[in-house]
Parts: sequence; structure tokens; C-alpha cells
Amino acid sequence: MVPERESAPRERAASGATAASRARTRLDQPRPPRRRLLPEWDPESFGRLSERVARFLGTGRFIVWMTVVIICWVVWNVSAPSGLRFDEYPFIFLTLMLSLQASYAAPLILLAQNRQDDRDRVNLEQDRKQNERSIADTEYLTREIAALRIGLGEVATRDWIRSELQDVLRDLEERQNGHHPDRGVFPADRSAGRDVHDR
Repeated sequence: MVPERESAPRERAASGATAASRARTRLDQPRPPRRRLLPEWDPESFGRLSERVARFLGTGRFIVWMTVVIICWVVWNVSAPSGLRFDEYPFIFLTLMLSLQASYAAPLILLAQNRQDDRDRVNLEQDRKQNERSIADTEYLTREIAALRIGLGEVATRDWIRSELQDVLRDLEERQNGHHPDRGVFPADRSAGRDVHDR
């Protein structure tokens, strides 16, 4: 029985060792990046680079430098000794370099224009939303001003109150003098059908 007891812990240890040596995936940590066959690049940084190149290609400095390089190229390959010339008269290598430059410049310019179009689209959308908010605010203020005008039309103005007070003062003076007893009755008493003496 003793050998059986000793063999059991060895089997358990072996199975535990294989389980510990096996790599367990942790869910709380991101996976390490895998290598890919295709090259990876950041599209944002590549777009910024293309905009810089397109901006430089659209300047007069680029045209001047390209003209200087072409003139030096042609002068060197025409007037230099034949052993030092690297591009003979038809200038095939120069044509190849210029076509290569044009084939790279056109996609870079198109990429920069696409990025600018995306920015313009976002700006136009933001401007449209801002205009909608401004129109809604303007309509709200217009309704508020109209409501204030209507409310002010029902409020007693200073001139109206002054004229009413002058009428009441005149009626009181006439009552004290005894003239025109009908004028001594207030309009509210007339509408109720009561006389001043009934009070």
C-alpha cells in the first residue's frame, strides 16, 4: 500500500506541472499584437504627411527647385565629359524620374483633397446645426417679444392712469361743490345700480 500512496502524489504533481506550464489567457489584459505580413501604418499620420507633401507641391518653391534640378541635369549630361554623363541625350532617365514623381504626386494630392473634403463636410454639418439652433433661438425670442407686446397692450400706461385719476379728482371736486349729483357716482356704483347715498 505504501508504494501506491507515493505514486499518487507524483501523478498529481505531474498533472499540476503541466497545467502550470500551459499559458493561461487573461481576460483583464489585452493580447499582445500579432505580427502581420502586410506593413501597418497610421492612416492619420500618413494623411498628415500627404497634406504636407501636397502643400509643398503647390508652392512656387517646388517649381523653382524642380526647374533648377532639370536645368542642371540637362546641362551636366550635355556638357560633361562622356565618361561622367549618366543620362545621354534622349534623357530617358530624366523622363523616368519625372513620371515617377508625377505618379506619386497625383495620389498624394488626391488623398489630401479627400481629407480636406472630409473636414469641410464636418464643418458644414456643424455650421448647419449651429444655424438650426440660431433659427430656433430667434423664433423663440420673436414669440417672447410678441407675447410681451400683447401683455403690454393690456397693462395700464402712465398716461391712462393719470387721465383716470384726473377724472376721479374732478368728480370728487364736483361732489364737494354739490354740482351734478350724477357725476358723483362712481362708474362701479352705476353698474351695480347703487347710489352714493345708499352707502
